[in-house]
Amino acid sequence: MNGHQALAFAMIAVAVALFAWGRFRYDLISLGCLVAAVALGDVPAKEAFSGFTSDVVVIIASALVVSAAVSRSGIIESLLRPILPRLRTPNSQVPALAGATALLSMPTKNVGALAILMPVALRVARQTGSSPSSLLMPMSFMSLLGGLVTLVGTSTNILVSQVRQETLGRPFQMFDFAPVGLALTAAGLLFVSVGWRLLPRNRQGAAGMDDAIAAAPYSTDAVIPGDWPDTLKTLSDLGLLKDHVQVGAVMRDGRRLTPLPDTTLKVGDILVLEGDQDALDQAFSHLPFTRVDERRSVPKDTPSEETRAIEAVIQSGSALIGASAQRMTLQQAYGVNLLAVGRSGERITERLRDVTLRAGDVLVLQAGERALPKIMQDLGVLPLAERTVKLGGARNRYLPALILTIAMVLVALKITPVAMAFFGAAVLMVITGGLTMREAYESLEPEVLILIGALTPLSEAVRHTGGADLIGHALAAWLQPAPALAALAALMIASMACSPFLHNAPTVLVLAPIGVALARGLHLSPDPFLMAVATGAGCDFLTPIGHQCNTLVMSPGGYRFSDYWRLGLPLSILVIAGGAPLIAWVWPLAAG
Repeated sequence: MNGHQALAFAMIAVAVALFAWGRFRYDLISLGCLVAAVALGDVPAKEAFSGFTSDVVVIIASALVVSAAVSRSGIIESLLRPILPRLRTPNSQVPALAGATALLSMPTKNVGALAILMPVALRVARQTGSSPSSLLMPMSFMSLLGGLVTLVGTSTNILVSQVRQETLGRPFQMFDFAPVGLALTAAGLLFVSVGWRLLPRNRQGAAGMDDAIAAAPYSTDAVIPGDWPDTLKTLSDLGLLKDHVQVGAVMRDGRRLTPLPDTTLKVGDILVLEGDQDALDQAFSHLPFTRVDERRSVPKDTPSEETRAIEAVIQSGSALIGASAQRMTLQQAYGVNLLAVGRSGERITERLRDVTLRAGDVLVLQAGERALPKIMQDLGVLPLAERTVKLGGARNRYLPALILTIAMVLVALKITPVAMAFFGAAVLMVITGGLTMREAYESLEPEVLILIGALTPLSEAVRHTGGADLIGHALAAWLQPAPALAALAALMIASMACSPFLHNAPTVLVLAPIGVALARGLHLSPDPFLMAVATGAGCDFLTPIGHQCNTLVMSPGGYRFSDYWRLGLPLSILVIAGGAPLIAWVWPLAAG
């Protein structure tokens, strides 16, 4: 081992030790190690930022934006809506929701798919009395398995494809992972559909600030438009109770009607609806209501300025106390629309413009982004926790799905590279209004992008100095007497074991070049070994820290660290036992 190899290994060892210690953030560790590697000469200064400009970072960032746009469109909830009422118990809920998560993880990034469907699962759990702990971990695990099916489903596949490009001269294609990924996904779904019983029952997840705010009821107006369908003749036809939305009043020609189930709806009627933000948004997403405020635009300083909706509470001394939106002429005088009012302990049965406001009322206000701070100051209101407020805002339900489908087809037909196809799809999502630029930025995971961008040069240093070949030949000598399939399984187990401590991305960056060197040392094809690394690193079922999907469900599911072993260990054994022979069958071990 020469000095350059020793230095490269030392930098990787320091990063691994710091990751395992858990004292500092992953992204901070990776940035610090990159700076140290450049200072010590392990990474040339001109190559220090090569990881941030790689296709990997572009693909992951674009996939996150695309996932967010698909989520914002509401198409997933619309597709699931017919079957949700039939999911009464975990016996049907687990396979349906876990299977849906796996399917959605294939064309989008797995963490994005889980983020889309997790609120649906929590809503189902609340409505049926099921424990979220029975639903969320199976969904997380199936998002990991579903992500194995395509190139863009998980970061590990993208990184392995990059290593193949750099070592063998050609990357993996979009669906090269599909034969192995689909088989493991099917086997995993069968297992979690039964194995969820291994999880603790009746755990209560921790409620965050967003959850506390989301639980508060709001009142808003909904207008019956001119193109109202004949199938929705009465209030009972709307099925609002299924969405946990109540009708406080029906306003017709200035008169207030008692909202009875058989009340006939007429064009121009205004319904005063009450429910939490998610419930109201669901109602607006599948019923053809329009909003009163849709007829009024708010002033903006420049045409490019975005319109935002924020939640704010009326503080004592506010000019709004004792007044109404109509009397205050909010839109004309302040350039702000009042979208909803929340009041604790009392139902609102008046139109928004007529509600006499009180201190402590929570308002949803819409205005130009730059004007909002001044407006809130002038009105005497304080903003609540930062989050996206939807409440039935305009959305295109099918266009984001169409854009995603076109991108997938272009990649499948090899017309466009993966990075360009998904980058173009992400840009189109914003141009067509699927997301605002603010929402697109919020959908990114900067800590993951920085982690990958900073560690890529360190991984390249190990390979360029011959360090990967050194370890590969040592492993080849050790595994020479063993069957080739055993070497493949050993590499998969090593990847699966390292992922909880290194994070899945560093695991691939470190082990994939070693896998190529090991295959060459054994005179075998590198492809199955790269597949083994991708599969093992992408299947961390044992801890909540190896993959962000597992972290995402920990608090809402009320899970403890040790809970992941209950379902994760047998699933890991299943993946290893079935995955290694399957990889060897799809990707022959013999060198071509």
